[in-house]
Amino acid sequence: MSENNYTVSLNEAAQRYEIKVGGELAGFADYSDLIGVRVMPHTEVDPKFRGQGLSKPLIKYALDDIRERGMGVVPMCSAVSACIDANPEYKDLV
Repeated sequence: MSENNYTVSLNEAAQRYEIKVGGELAGFADYSDLIGVRVMPHTEVDPKFRGQGLSKPLIKYALDDIRERGMGVVPMCSAVSACIDANPEYKDLV
């Protein structure tokens, strides 16, 4: 996915979703997998990129990927939990 000047992708080797701005890593959302669910304990946006609204597309990308895989999500991260609360279309994943 590429919009505005950012790219969101899955980095399976690092077990995280990443968002890059101009090719530079701006943030990530860690995960670990259990049977049928993806646990999301931490999301972070580099201080230099904060305030640009990058966490929302990062988390939505992750949730869409989780849905596509037929998995559920355990939103341990408060940002992931808040995104799910604000976007009811993701509540069925929890």
